[in-house]
Order: sequence, then structure tokens, then C-alpha cells
Amino acid sequence: MTATLAAPRFGVWAPVYGTWGARTHPIEVPDASYRRTRDLIVRAEELGFDSTLVAQHVLHPGGAEHDVLETWSTLAGLAEATSRVELIGAIKPLLFNPLVFAKTVANIEQIASDRVAINLVSGWFLPELEAIGLGDVTHGDRYEYSREWLDVVGRLWRGDAIESGLDGAVAAGAQLRPALERTPRVYLGGESEAARALAAAQADVFFLNGRPPQDAADIIDDMRRRERNKPEPLQFGLSAFVIARDSEEEAQDEFEYLQGLVDGSGQRDRTVGADPATAMFKVHEGVARVGTNGGTLAGLIGSYEQVAERITTFASLGIDLFMLQFQPLETEMERFATHILPLFR
Repeated sequence: MTATLAAPRFGVWAPVYGTWGARTHPIEVPDASYRRTRDLIVRAEELGFDSTLVAQHVLHPGGAEHDVLETWSTLAGLAEATSRVELIGAIKPLLFNPLVFAKTVANIEQIASDRVAINLVSGWFLPELEAIGLGDVTHGDRYEYSREWLDVVGRLWRGDAIESGLDGAVAAGAQLRPALERTPRVYLGGESEAARALAAAQADVFFLNGRPPQDAADIIDDMRRRERNKPEPLQFGLSAFVIARDSEEEAQDEFEYLQGLVDGSGQRDRTVGADPATAMFKVHEGVARVGTNGGTLAGLIGSYEQVAERITTFASLGIDLFMLQFQPLETEMERFATHILPLFR
């Protein structure tokens, strides 16, 4: 490991869908309850993980019959239950009035003692938008709205009086009191040109979906060349599903087992209802993988030493935060903390 390389941070995806792997896993029955998420994230903090990401859906993308956890009430509970871990909540601007959201985050910030961050997602799941009467909003419209919405929320957090915004969604003169002493970190991901442009200009961290190192390097180089509206340089995070074992052969066997469960469960159909203009599904179309947001495409599969080396490679490219998925979540999270985390501390 390079001596001058800053140690990366590691996070855990909260199981808002009940599981991030195969829904038919014999050990991990899907459980999207708040209590399970709370207990897991408390344990992750104890094990030394630095962050968690709570995704946002009001309808489960895999089918409306499945349970899915609500994000921001969950973040409030996690803020009280934890003391150190960064709490990243996903937010789809079309679902929240900016003044209501700014106030909600400000309150959770007080509970969490300034550990809250947001992951802005413009929304790709059409049934969810249709359910709230916004099914006719295009991909381009969503990103334009997100740009304006994020600007308004940022001004509210700073305590500025809003002159006008979002076609009257926030009235002139609206202010947030008390204003925030610290503006929450903004994470933003996406494969489209609109997503990259918005992230480069207004985000603090660009989230990459799982992919091989050279592909990640190309995106990081592209993002670093783009125009930026903030004085601080853009940072980078990577989503990845981890399968680590004593040997590469054991890890590959486990990967094949999980892939078989996923393929046999029909989970490949989870993109039904996705906006055809969503670039993520075009990039990953037809590629076998376990997990979401690129999942195992990042290649964190192998012996403990191999996975650590792969992480070091990504870190050398500029990845600061690894947001990880596991299955079974409890067992594999503990395994990662025992065998891999100490190599980076």
C-alpha cells in the first residue's frame, strides 16, 4: 500500500429493500424493517465503518408487493442511535418541497451532531413518479428541476432569504431558522451527461456505480476537467458488492452461487418501469452481476489480499469512499471488518 495514499473510508448500504443481493437467499430473508437497519448500522459503526447510505423509494422497484423502508424518518432514528458514522440520505427532489426538506435535514442535523449528508437522485423509476402524479416529467426536466431545487435548498441552509424559486414552490422571503452552521455534504451519481454536469458543478462527491478501475479512471478524469461552482475539489465514491474469502477460489464459488440465485429469482426484471432515458441501465445492460448500482462489476471478489489490493487501486485513482453491499449482510460485514478494514487503518 502506498505510504502517502490517504486511507479510504468505507460505508454500508442500509438494507432498505430488505437485501441487496438475491431475494431468495436461504439465510438472508428480505427484511426491510427499521429495527433491522438500525441494529445493522449500529453494529457497522462498532466495527469501524465510516458511513451508511439510505436509498430512497416510496415503491419497491422490484415490485410494489415488496416492503421498502422510508428514508428520512429512518435517518432521524439512526441519528439518535449512532454517534460517529456519516448518515447519507438519498433524496429525490420531486418528492419533497425544498423548504420542508431543508427544515427536515436541519432538525436531523441537530440530532446527529452534524453527520448528515444527502445523495441527490433525480429519479428513474416511473411507477413511483406516476403514483404521485408526475409520470410525464422527462429525464431532462428532472435534472433541470434538481439543479434549481439544490440551489434553493443550499441557500436555505445558509440562512439566505429566498427571493423566488421553482415556480413558486418556495415563496419570496422564505428563510430557514435556525440556519445550519455546517452545510451537509452533497453526493450525486449518474451515468448521463446531465448527471455529470450537475455533479461537477454543485456536488461535493460524485458517486460512481461499480465498474472496473480503468472505466472508473476515465470517468474521474472527465469529471475533474469539468466546470465547477465550488472552491473545493470534487471527491469520488464508488458503489461495490464485496465477496471476500480466504482464497480466490472460495470467493469465485460464492459469486457463482449468488449469481445463480439472482438469475433464478427473476431479479433481472427489476429495471421494468425504468425511464428508457436512464443511462445507468444502458451502461449495465446484459452484464451479469450481483447487487445494485454496478454491484460486483467493481471486481471486489477474491481473497482478502486481492480485495484489499483492488481497493488500493481504486483509491489511487481518487476514490475516497467505498459504499459496500454484502450478502448475507450481517455475516459478510463482520468478515470485511475482521479481515480487510485493519489493512487500511
